[in-house]
Amino acid sequence: MELVISYVKGTAPGKWFARMRERTDISFRSFESYDALADVASGEATVALARLVDATPPASLDPYHVVILYEEQPGIAVPVDSELTLLDELDAEDIAEEIITITAPDEQGVVDVAAVKQALDVVGANVGVARAPRPLLRSFNVKSCAHRDFRGGDPTRIAVIWKKEDDCEEIQEFIGITRGRTPRSTRQDPAAGEQKKRSAREKTRAKQQRRGQRPGAAVKRKGARRARKRR
Repeated sequence: MELVISYVKGTAPGKWFARMRERTDISFRSFESYDALADVASGEATVALARLVDATPPASLDPYHVVILYEEQPGIAVPVDSELTLLDELDAEDIAEEIITITAPDEQGVVDVAAVKQALDVVGANVGVARAPRPLLRSFNVKSCAHRDFRGGDPTRIAVIWKKEDDCEEIQEFIGITRGRTPRSTRQDPAAGEQKKRSAREKTRAKQQRRGQRPGAAVKRKGARRARKRR
């Protein structure tokens, strides 16, 4: 099975793709998207690296498996020659007199990537500021804009999302790589865990037999000593 991975603008999954090629024989292709979740919904992609917000309706994700990977820092873009660039971090008070060309996520919880790009073009022309996830602002690399962390903004999260009906070993392998699983680590097999428990019990019995003890004898003697002390 070939995986088709859509990754939303502002993510940088190159390291994961490189590890997929190095560690597995899984066939896959990938492309950048302004709306990765829509690509999975339409069937254009098998897996999405998508951006979620607090306002994302839980019911809209019912058909999917969702694995949260990390949180994005809220950011703000300002003209590159603005005095605001003297600050490492900005808040609402710092931009009180500025024109806000866009706030993303908006009141409906939407991060419109195309609208953010247009807003950056306006900011680059020395008009106003733009609020959006900082990794997204950085990814456009607009030379006439600078970006900073924004205190008090709404954080966004990047998640791996795929349809429940499409779940397979290839997708699980990709999930493991995104979550930092190494070639020497594997998903825990419940049967293997039970086998480890049995092995530990068998080792304990073997030690007791070498000492000439019946299993549980040591425990009984401890109880007997406590009983004698009470008398």
